[in-house]
Amino acid sequence: MTCQNALEGRMLLGLCLLLAATAAQAAPIVPGAGQLVDGVGDDFEDAGWEYIPNNPKSSADLDKQIRGPAGRSKNGRWRENTDRGQPDVIRRVPTPEGGLEGSTGSLLLASKATGIPGHPSGKGEQDDVYMNINTRLGHYIPVSQGPSVVVRVFLPPFEEWEDRTGSSFAFRATVRGTKPDKDETEPYWPGIFINHKRDAQRRKNEPPAYFVIRAANSGGDYQKVPINETGWWTLGMSFSPDGQIHYYVHHGLEDLTASDRVASHYPYNFRCLYLIDSFFDVFGANDGQRWTTGWVIDDPSVYVAYPTRAPRAAQRPRR
Repeated sequence: MTCQNALEGRMLLGLCLLLAATAAQAAPIVPGAGQLVDGVGDDFEDAGWEYIPNNPKSSADLDKQIRGPAGRSKNGRWRENTDRGQPDVIRRVPTPEGGLEGSTGSLLLASKATGIPGHPSGKGEQDDVYMNINTRLGHYIPVSQGPSVVVRVFLPPFEEWEDRTGSSFAFRATVRGTKPDKDETEPYWPGIFINHKRDAQRRKNEPPAYFVIRAANSGGDYQKVPINETGWWTLGMSFSPDGQIHYYVHHGLEDLTASDRVASHYPYNFRCLYLIDSFFDVFGANDGQRWTTGWVIDDPSVYVAYPTRAPRAAQRPRR
């Protein structure tokens, strides 16, 4: 082999390795792939699991009021969101029928006052409860590690849902990223929502509910997966090294697979850099009378597909 042929061979090999690395970065990561991140998430198996609400809850987004101390779970894995406040009910309950094998406890989320405490607005509002990731680990998880979040959600029979059209539940994440024309990182909040339509407003043969993706590259939410069956569903989001966010939905409790991917986006045209936290929303009429739909979750978990890519703790980006 001549020197020129050897050089061309090395260049070709280098190009192939570069293309392979680029393809791996862009490949969707199935949520749950890789290594379980210890110390975050929850299985609710502790019979003494308790959430301390420290009411009245906050509503800083609505009236700039933070009413400390914020609510928190005794195990340190959950906290109130002071922007909108926590659900009125955050309680460990027996796992609904057909749950994960061996599971005896799950978490019930429901609210009656989803806005400013003591001031029903008569319009749709929401409450949030955060699953601590950043505060438990002491750092953000960079997308170079391929993080993902997975949860099982129990959808009650449709006749038990709040008789209201609109968002009812959401599984979301707090992330930071950049836009092409900016260098500074900014937070944003992608997620998978469950939107319900009351019987009187549905067209013939229209499903009672949909999974809704937040958000497309343009920033818009859109209906993606019709919901005709209740019971247990598995939801997941993953964050690949190229900055995309991937959304997965599966009816049942089986681990997610590549076939469960329903969308991949750069929401709002952001390139994701870090996963910070995950959280859950419940939505209600906030009319002082009706309760939201009661949502039950189990085994929310965090994984990293490439744990060896960042052997040291990731440093927080500058705000």
